[in-house]
Amino acid sequence: MPSPLRTPSCHARHADRPFGRSRRHPAVAARPPGRRGLPRPDVRRRLRQRGFGDWLGRWHDAGKVAPDVQAYLRGETDTPRGPDHSSAGMLEAAEVLPPLAFNVAGHHGGLVDQEHLRERIERKRSEPRVVEALARARRLLEGRVPTPGPDDLPAFVGAPDPSSHRRRLAFWTRMLHSALVDADCLDTEQHFQPEKATVRTARVDLPVLWSRFETQQRALMEGKTGPVNEVRREVYAACLARAHDAPGIFSLTAPTGAGKTRSAMAFALRHALRHGKRRVIVALPYTSIIEQNADVYRALFGDEAVLEHHSAAYSREAPGTESASERRARLAAENWDAPIIVTTTVQLLESLFANRNSRVRKLHNLAGSVLILDEVQTLPPRLLRPTLDALAHLVEAYGVTLVLSTATQPALAERPGFPGLPNVREILPDPASVFDRLRRVRYEIDVQTPWPWPRVAATLFEEAQAMVVLNTIRDAMALLDEADGRDVLHLSTLLCGAHRRVVLADVRQRLARREPVHLISTQVVEAGVDLDFPLVLRALGPLDRIIQAAGRCNREGRLDAGRVVIFDPEQGGLPLGAYKSGTSVTRTLLATDPPPDLDDPELPLRYFRLLYGNLREALDEENILDKWAAFNFEQVARAYRLIPDDTVPVVVPYDPPGRPGVRQAVLDRIRRQGQAFRPDYRALQPFLVSLRARLHEQAVAQRLCEEWVPGVWVWHGVYDDLRGLQMEFPLLDDPVI
Repeated sequence: MPSPLRTPSCHARHADRPFGRSRRHPAVAARPPGRRGLPRPDVRRRLRQRGFGDWLGRWHDAGKVAPDVQAYLRGETDTPRGPDHSSAGMLEAAEVLPPLAFNVAGHHGGLVDQEHLRERIERKRSEPRVVEALARARRLLEGRVPTPGPDDLPAFVGAPDPSSHRRRLAFWTRMLHSALVDADCLDTEQHFQPEKATVRTARVDLPVLWSRFETQQRALMEGKTGPVNEVRREVYAACLARAHDAPGIFSLTAPTGAGKTRSAMAFALRHALRHGKRRVIVALPYTSIIEQNADVYRALFGDEAVLEHHSAAYSREAPGTESASERRARLAAENWDAPIIVTTTVQLLESLFANRNSRVRKLHNLAGSVLILDEVQTLPPRLLRPTLDALAHLVEAYGVTLVLSTATQPALAERPGFPGLPNVREILPDPASVFDRLRRVRYEIDVQTPWPWPRVAATLFEEAQAMVVLNTIRDAMALLDEADGRDVLHLSTLLCGAHRRVVLADVRQRLARREPVHLISTQVVEAGVDLDFPLVLRALGPLDRIIQAAGRCNREGRLDAGRVVIFDPEQGGLPLGAYKSGTSVTRTLLATDPPPDLDDPELPLRYFRLLYGNLREALDEENILDKWAAFNFEQVARAYRLIPDDTVPVVVPYDPPGRPGVRQAVLDRIRRQGQAFRPDYRALQPFLVSLRARLHEQAVAQRLCEEWVPGVWVWHGVYDDLRGLQMEFPLLDDPVI
């Protein structure tokens, strides 16, 4: 269903147009009338719902009729900020339909908690200038814009229980806010910076992208034989066949190497064309996978079609030489108005629960999209209930088709005692057959007797090419100590993003050249990273992590069978919470006689049912559902954090090959400015390592890092080419993802 959240573009800073222009948001074109010349019932319903956007478009700036605001707009005052112009519309909204008051009051500052809004309404009701502005606005707007009411609310905000109804109403308020803020910004940009608006308009249509994709897919598979390619063709054909199915929720359960990246995109594009969807959004858990997949999509579709949006994305072009495609991507990141978006799960999901306008602005462009959640098993259990509630509502009310893609499918479908996702349909007709035909590894399970580090190191070096995946940074450092003097590589979050990309490139080159390579890593290499080792060792951990690590072994099927050794490190640590609980469930599953078949796609479902059952009371650890139902937008935004807030990023002294001096140039610019702006933060992102707040305090006390300008910390301690950021105090056993 097309989005009901359409609003006119109406932010005009003209003294003669205090209510903005009448030009509508580009997405609001109504359908043609029915046969009798009257809109069909579904169209009439959408037109009534669009009345909320029309009303907001007029009333959010109604306070600009006040004489002091008009004087400010004409430049007759020298105050740095204009007088309050949102309170008049806020008071009117509180009378018309209270949720709209959040939108008017926060169209510059963001969505607030209900109590804060109530206090502001009570305070402003007694301000003479606001009361006078409200009276003026009512006189000017009388008869110009219909006033919607509760009877015009969309049917999808209804729910069988009061809490669900309030959550849906709050979600609708957030989506309305997104449309209002985006239209506001676009209209201002059109007036003040028309050259930026022109850059935005250049885009590629989905039919053109499908044609490019289909042509390249045929060329890719032409002449390729063998069992792996046969399976890839089968998965691809199944995705094309199911793309014609009705919109809703789908799962794509296929092993590593089955071609999920391309096949899921094939499904999404064909489904979008068949059902009139507007864009394809791919969300992945780790930036390393995003960069890898975004490169694949850019090669398929061209730079102009793909928006890569995440905190570590940075321009590949020198400052001052930015191309039109780079400028377009930077602008599209503001509101996700692009045909194909590749982003992080963090960026996507935290935006769904955000209250700041810069994060909320993109949300209305989720409506009518195909959303692929890749490596969906990484959704954090502590936020699972609000996450699934929001995803299900996107599908039910906003025309989203959701694809859950992974080799280790979590048990997210609703069932008795678990309010999960409704009506999940598997795309592949027989996933078990696909997994069986793509068996490429032999598992060696040895978790009864713990392994000391010398044994781990000796096993790692049994093969010329091997990788070990550990649970904590502390364990990775201990094994590096044990392997001292040998040629090893290391990957963890002690390395900044730019450094990790260089190490991964080195690993891939050595693997391709059949050169010796031994990699000691944490979980940063697991889900989705394109590596192919003959031997992989995996420390005992959550079952999905073990299976994902196995996907880096004999990935291309060049061997009869690769070796995956599961061991329990004698001195190893475990992150707390769901990670430790998952490891306990896995130990129980692996202890059965005979041991379970780790290539059976039903095993992860069984594992996740047990895990979610054990964590039932902790699946909404922050009580977000209640905060959401109470319209406490600020509290929800603070509570919904996929990555904990108690970290401090520090800029480390690393310069990637081919980009010397880039980091220092940004730091020098920040020092001259005396502060960092958003582009500066984005430019520094590839050079950041995050420290827990407690460790950061110790580093400051030891003068290992310095606050360059407020909010920007620079590391002056050791940054090693192998180990990354080094410090004398203990490392935490937190998961490094």
